[in-house]
Amino acid sequence: MTGLHKAFRILVITVFLGTAYHTYGNLVEEYKNGLIWKEPEVVQTPPHQPPSDAIVLFDGKNLDKWKNGDQWKIKDGYAITTKKDIETRQSFGDCQLHIEWATPKKVKGNGQGRGNSGVFLMGQYEVQILDSYENKTYFDGQAGSIYKQYPPLVNACRKPGEWQTYDIIFTAPRFNEYGQLVKPAYVTVIQNGVVVQNHTELQGATFYHQPPFYTAHEEKLPIQLQFHRNDTQFRNIWVRELSEIQPIGCVCPE
Repeated sequence: MTGLHKAFRILVITVFLGTAYHTYGNLVEEYKNGLIWKEPEVVQTPPHQPPSDAIVLFDGKNLDKWKNGDQWKIKDGYAITTKKDIETRQSFGDCQLHIEWATPKKVKGNGQGRGNSGVFLMGQYEVQILDSYENKTYFDGQAGSIYKQYPPLVNACRKPGEWQTYDIIFTAPRFNEYGQLVKPAYVTVIQNGVVVQNHTELQGATFYHQPPFYTAHEEKLPIQLQFHRNDTQFRNIWVRELSEIQPIGCVCPE
């Protein structure tokens, strides 16, 4: 090894050891952004139960928290769609919604005629419910779709009659004082543990007969479940209200 090569090797080793010393020896000053945050509240998450801060909308006993809830049948701890849509008595904006549903075990019809229902966030942004197990229909109308806007990323449907879950994270749209859209709505849908909508930006309200568009509305509105002339079943429905995180102060350099 020449003297030049030996000197270069010593230099490399010295730089490496110096870097490691500063990194692992905690001699580098810690970065702090200066923001002061409120301490996160503790939420209990018992197995197979709603979180402790959840609002239980249906526990298998009654639909008292829903307008027209007396129009649906309740049997063996689940509700069966009949007669008309139902909507929550309480209004919601940004939220996390858990809902379990099942389409009829005995298959009748095809396409949109099999186990059709829907979850309408704020009464106007629909996540489609449908028996999409070996059942062809238009892709932006199958289970897990944002109706007439976006198909699901994958078809995660179980067989007819089997219970399925939606975990929906919804961010409501924002409008200014003049009724103009400032921020669109976003929705993430996890069906049976699989992401089928990933922070999807909604184009507006979902319609059957016309393109989507936004109309200014209240910050909070009811959640609606659809009756579409099919005996779709529901159980274990709960919701958590979400809020945007903001710092409560700042220790910032002048």
